[in-house]
Amino acid sequence: MIKQTIMALACAVVSLPAFAADGADAALIKKGEYLSRAGDCVACHTVKGGKPYAGGLGLDSPLGMIYSTNITPDKDTGIGNYTLEDFDRAVRHGVAKDGHTLYPAMPYTSYAKVSPDDVKALYAYFMQGVAPVRQENRDTDIVWPLSMRWPLTVWRWVYAPDVADAVPASASAADQAVMLRGKYLVEGLGHCGACHTPRGVGLQEKALTDADGTAFLSGGVIEGWLAKNLRGDSADGLGSWSQADIVAFLKSGRNSHSAAFGGMAQVVADSTQHLSDEDLNAIAAYLKSLKPVDEKANAKLAYDDKAAQDLRVGRDTSNGALQFLNNCAACHRSTGKGYAETFPQLALSSTVNSSDPTSLIHIVLKGGQMPATQAAPTAYGMPGFDWRLNDAEVADVVTFVRGSWGNKGAAVTASDVAKVRKEIGADPGPKR
Repeated sequence: MIKQTIMALACAVVSLPAFAADGADAALIKKGEYLSRAGDCVACHTVKGGKPYAGGLGLDSPLGMIYSTNITPDKDTGIGNYTLEDFDRAVRHGVAKDGHTLYPAMPYTSYAKVSPDDVKALYAYFMQGVAPVRQENRDTDIVWPLSMRWPLTVWRWVYAPDVADAVPASASAADQAVMLRGKYLVEGLGHCGACHTPRGVGLQEKALTDADGTAFLSGGVIEGWLAKNLRGDSADGLGSWSQADIVAFLKSGRNSHSAAFGGMAQVVADSTQHLSDEDLNAIAAYLKSLKPVDEKANAKLAYDDKAAQDLRVGRDTSNGALQFLNNCAACHRSTGKGYAETFPQLALSSTVNSSDPTSLIHIVLKGGQMPATQAAPTAYGMPGFDWRLNDAEVADVVTFVRGSWGNKGAAVTASDVAKVRKEIGADPGPKR
């Protein structure tokens, strides 16, 4: 499902086996468990502190609160009475067992690309590898007439793609086969576009594949975070990241360029760190194949140490510089380079240089924490400064960061900060 609201709330989970299985069945269940990790099913269908996959997690949509459903094999409240065909209709077609259309918070527009064989494996896992939990589903908090279901059927007819018959045939060349695997994971089970693609007036993803245009994976705002541009743009995308950088990020939640925060920290913790090196490399290879949104404006940024020198000798006495020294420099250093894989660099950061400063404002206000992963078990964190800095002070320091060390981000205003502060429910801050 779309990782809105769920990202900060969903917890890591180890599924408990419900039934014993042998031979081919055991292998199919194990495959399904792996695929459920790739799809990050636990993120939407598990409440923090709740039973795995029992649902009830609130998903904050523009229409109102939607609650995820119980997908354990409980026969009364879960999907225990679903046949394989019922399961397939829900996952890939967006139609529940009783015939109503699911809210597109369930990303069936992405899962439409999942192969029938993988759906079969997922079904085996959820029916035989997940413990049944008796927990009633919650109705939405959407008020009538917006709560009527029939418009969803129209939405599905208009925006949902055709369902795949099988995984795209691999070409003979190994690199092409890897690329196809990466494409399959990114566009399908990984449903990366659900967060990283902007949405249109109908709340649909503006592009479901790269063939639909460069809007695909070009970045989208979700609950006060900017799910970053994953295309080849140098300033705000993955243009300056190597394939190895992407793999390291997905596996450990950090690399020499950045660290996972907000919703992406949960994705790494619950999903991508558990994927095989082969699949991580396939994902990275595919992402690196995506052209920048704007090839004409894709000049690579270069480091400039003027800001570092000005800070070092006290030459810059602007409020932004002073706020940075007082609140940020201890971890991110006056050079803006931070400490590798501990405190992320701000210089030339794609997050810092994004045209939309939402994530940078959000993390200054509320802080963030890296995920604890097998590859990097220490979960370094950053405190929030919403209680300490008012809107003007946050705007000043963010503007300073976006214009220093070679960064080319536009200035941020106090009203920009006030908007994010309200949206994320941050402390109102001091009055000066």
